[in-house]
Amino acid sequence: MSELIAMFCDIDDVGKGFEPLSQQRLLQDGQRHRVRQGQLALREIMTIIVQFHRSHYRDFKHYYTEYVAVHLRPYFPALVSYSRFVELMPRALVPLCTYLHSRKGHCTGITFVDSTPLAVCHTKRIGRHKVFEGYATRGKCSMGWYFGFKLHLMVNDQGELLAFRVSPGEGDDRDPVARMAKELWGHLYGDRGYLSKVLHDALWGNGLKLITLIRRNMKPRLMRLWDRLMLRQRGLIESVNDQLKNISQIEHSRHRSLTGFMVNLVAGLIAYTYQPTKPSLGLWRAESGLPVVV
Repeated sequence: MSELIAMFCDIDDVGKGFEPLSQQRLLQDGQRHRVRQGQLALREIMTIIVQFHRSHYRDFKHYYTEYVAVHLRPYFPALVSYSRFVELMPRALVPLCTYLHSRKGHCTGITFVDSTPLAVCHTKRIGRHKVFEGYATRGKCSMGWYFGFKLHLMVNDQGELLAFRVSPGEGDDRDPVARMAKELWGHLYGDRGYLSKVLHDALWGNGLKLITLIRRNMKPRLMRLWDRLMLRQRGLIESVNDQLKNISQIEHSRHRSLTGFMVNLVAGLIAYTYQPTKPSLGLWRAESGLPVVV
């Protein structure tokens, strides 16, 4: 329970700075808003949602009714019913995004980029699926066709999250890269899906060099041995995607709204940042913070 308390205190520290800015924004739009303190505080809602992705439960309902309501009630004395909690969850979306921004890692000069599909239903139910109508689209990955979204990720060599974006399933992997990499420097490694001279030139102008594999029908090009070795380590970000889907559970087909989908996704990303051991290349000395290979 010490980890739960530490998470709550961290969320509380960020929430104290967020809530005054949120109230100020409500006053500036010129409309009257009903602002009333709920029975369950917003920081408590955020803690429960994030903690779900660190538990061993596969669905939120059983987690809330069998674990939170039974074992965590002393920590959340003002706990509400499950149906009421589901109604309160959309309120946590913007604060969760703000908190995720504070949990991002730091750029080390070595960045990996990749995308992973987020299917929202089985392929046989695509024609009947209505929850994400107008938002989700058909996409194709190495595993075949799916219906849903794409999660674009950037991580450093220590497995820490640097940036993320969500796009429809049919979106091009290269489209969100420039916006995601605005604050990055050094080298960005990706697969053949990110091969683009226009993107390379745009990133190079901001001090970031894009390095990708080449297609088989392209002429060979000179590349530093270090860059070749780093391209072989792209499995690191694939390990991150695997943990997000199988531990943090960012992908499932039980969503009932777009807001609920985003709350689940952002909370899963936050839960990953609390992983005690992340996929890492081990290039840095823990005691000095200096690179092992220069």
